[in-house]
Amino acid sequence: MSLVILTGMSGAGKSTAFKMLEDIGYNCVDNLPIPLLKSFVDLSDRDSGGRGKVVVGIDVRNGEALASLQGILSELKQDGKNYAILFMDAEDDVLVKRYKETRRNHPLSGTERIQAGIDRERQKIRFLKEEADYIIDTSHLLTRELKEELQRIFVEEEDFKNLFVTIISFGFKYGIPSDADLVFDVRFLPNPYYVPELRPLTGNDPQIRNFVLKYQEAHVFLEKLTDMIRFLIPNYVKEGKNQLVVAIGCTGGKHRSVTLANMLYQQMLEDDSIGLKIEHRDIGKDALRGK
Repeated sequence: MSLVILTGMSGAGKSTAFKMLEDIGYNCVDNLPIPLLKSFVDLSDRDSGGRGKVVVGIDVRNGEALASLQGILSELKQDGKNYAILFMDAEDDVLVKRYKETRRNHPLSGTERIQAGIDRERQKIRFLKEEADYIIDTSHLLTRELKEELQRIFVEEEDFKNLFVTIISFGFKYGIPSDADLVFDVRFLPNPYYVPELRPLTGNDPQIRNFVLKYQEAHVFLEKLTDMIRFLIPNYVKEGKNQLVVAIGCTGGKHRSVTLANMLYQQMLEDDSIGLKIEHRDIGKDALRGK
């Protein structure tokens, strides 16, 4: 039997994940009382002839019974019942924002601030995150991207990437991305903006790419940046980080930053141990402003 324990932070997308897993053929049971878990698994396994696909939702709503979960999971392993733990997570500020948008209180906050409830919840379910087989951070994931991740794990059975790297280009005149972990400034490179025939183009165009890369400094920067990111990735994974946002900025976020973000993305595609995506935040803003 394929058994998934779905858990994680309140507000991180567990309900959405439940619906998606149900759509791909899993029988989903949410908030099952923990004392019933072993009996439920035995019954499901027997009824399905060992070929069932079941998702069980367990989180802080189980209250004090959470303390007994580790022992029950150990018993399941001893009985030869294999399971995977899927942990849904998100950054604290994202969780607070989601609760405020829905005008709901955190289940553990009581009369205190939402952050107090989040802190308590992290403490209570830390052991589940430490033992999780899959950790999905939904802080910056679209619903479509979450569905693709679940498809890869539970349908296509591809290797899961516990660290998801987002490379983003931006313009300093529009502000540094608030969620950036690492910020790099490439305004030291000559600016194609001052070449009239290049000004309307972007870093996605070969003419801009050729202009930026004809300077040796661009190649040296890219080489050193790639080496540093590759050094940092295993260390971030070791300390439990599962989202990394690398921001590369120039003046307007249209030419130099786009080119070098694209080049870094191509370099990092060689690392199949991470999830990877690219975003050009400000690439079209000059056109919208009539510049």
